[in-house]
Amino acid sequence: MGKLFGTDGIRGIANTFPMNTDLALKVGASTAHFFKSMHRRPKIIIGKDTRLSGYMIENAITAGICSMGVDVLLVGPLPTPGIAFITSSMRADAGIVISASHNPYEYNGIKIFGSDGFKLPDETESYMEELILSGEIDKLPRPPVSEIGRARRIDDAQGRYIVYLKNTFPRDLSMEGLKLVVDCANGAAYRVAPTVFEELGAEVILTGDRPNGKNINSNCGALYPEYMAAMVRENRADAGLAFDGDADRLILADNQGEILDGDQMMAICAKHYIERNALKDNTVVATVMSNLGFEVALRKMGAKLIRTLVGDRYVVEQMRAHKYTLGGEQSGHLVFLDHSTTGDGILSALQVLAVMLRELRPLNDLKKIMEHYPQKLVNVPVVSKKPFQQIGEIVELQGKLEERLGTEGRLLIRPSGTEPVIRVMVEGASRELIDSVAYEMASCIEKHLGG
Repeated sequence: MGKLFGTDGIRGIANTFPMNTDLALKVGASTAHFFKSMHRRPKIIIGKDTRLSGYMIENAITAGICSMGVDVLLVGPLPTPGIAFITSSMRADAGIVISASHNPYEYNGIKIFGSDGFKLPDETESYMEELILSGEIDKLPRPPVSEIGRARRIDDAQGRYIVYLKNTFPRDLSMEGLKLVVDCANGAAYRVAPTVFEELGAEVILTGDRPNGKNINSNCGALYPEYMAAMVRENRADAGLAFDGDADRLILADNQGEILDGDQMMAICAKHYIERNALKDNTVVATVMSNLGFEVALRKMGAKLIRTLVGDRYVVEQMRAHKYTLGGEQSGHLVFLDHSTTGDGILSALQVLAVMLRELRPLNDLKKIMEHYPQKLVNVPVVSKKPFQQIGEIVELQGKLEERLGTEGRLLIRPSGTEPVIRVMVEGASRELIDSVAYEMASCIEKHLGG
């Protein structure tokens, strides 16, 4: 067995290892054991998205938790950030999310939040992983039948989360007169999202709101925003919002139906906050995948960008360490640390729309703050596991190519965390230059590490 926890919990094809009921039961038991060592009778929240396999995994995790003498509170389908909020709000000891986020319905996953609503640190996940993979979890004593945990449903979790979201929107603003296209990806936001925007006064044109267990993320939502963007043009809407299956990410369309990514949304918010002295240390945190144009735009505003490894957990770790308030990923995971402990697509939409209403400018005008630099991404299949940093010719060529790109370009080489490929990403002002650099770098990597 390999490592269970990745950068965003455990994930795989449902009903096969690691996303089968056997492992789910052990994840429940190990989570309960860890938090039971802190309190005699803890309680753990469990929520999920709309995948067919969610029922199966929910029951297995619940059984594992209850078998350790710990209680379970079931909230049903709710966005991942909603489960983080409910965990903290109800003073639970942990929150478990059953979701594979943006992946197709065949996949599922498990991610765990602590009592503070933040994802568990690597050390805790490693401890639980060792308990499971070593078999020690099966040897731990179970309580007598009189002390087995209980499971009960929390009926008002969605309502609590809706009230929380609405309270993050400025009270002096209203969405009256706004027309919004909202694509819920047939996922966890299908009830919450339209309610939030309608109660704030917007006219909502809804799509992706009919989950059947198998259509989550299927040609809809943040991964396929084109249909949402077309609906914006067709209905002459002010904006379009597309969430992914667990609604922790957002992709926008402006009033002309042109798509905005996470970098553009962060740039819009950063400028607004800087003008109001509301951006901590004039700093934004993003990953190495954010476009160079975003970094240049921040520089022109008098702000700086701190880059982290890919994964919103690394963005949040950096933000928490220095109390930065704005961060996120190009993919649409945005984190407003004053309001939330994790990426929240609905909350992100509220913050961007608030800027639009405050500035009295449409999104197609606001987005001009940033210009995307041309980007070239090449995936190089590799068979050798030798790190590319140990191969002199690759390192030497990388240095020469970075000199060619200069300050107006960027070369990033990183192994994929899920596939046997090395990703070569090049950005710069010249399309011809970045294509040339990408081809040369990829050829050198293939020569030394390819088949």
